[in-house]
Amino acid sequence: MKSKMDETNKAIIKQLRDGRKPFSAIADELGITENTVRARVNKLMDEGVLQISGLVNPESIPGLQVVMMGVKLKTLDLEKKAKEFSELRGVISAAVVTGRYDLIVQLVLAEDEGLSLLDFFKSELDKIDDIAEVETFVVYQSHNFRIPYIL
Repeated sequence: MKSKMDETNKAIIKQLRDGRKPFSAIADELGITENTVRARVNKLMDEGVLQISGLVNPESIPGLQVVMMGVKLKTLDLEKKAKEFSELRGVISAAVVTGRYDLIVQLVLAEDEGLSLLDFFKSELDKIDDIAEVETFVVYQSHNFRIPYIL
């Protein structure tokens, strides 16, 4: 059974924007006990609602390139294809969307890690069947944008 997303859970999650913030400080700010914060965070994590992780500013790491990719497919099995994309090297996320594309795929690439955009097309994208069209959008500059460092 999923956790109820009540106001306390929402407030705890908002406090965890800084994933290193101590549970005691969160408890003090919200007027609840540290054990309540700990129990709720653990439950949310166990249920897959919450994940606490380190994110990086991609512009601060030389050679790192972020690319958004719009994908049109020849199949309507969009969830299966999104999962296939999510397993490719360099893929941060794959989302089923509305609009002109079926999927939006977010990539992190680095030539010094052996994964340029061309490498991704040749060695990773080639593993996926039923692709009708792909359009890439290279992120040159971003604001308040953080990604997991997965390479």
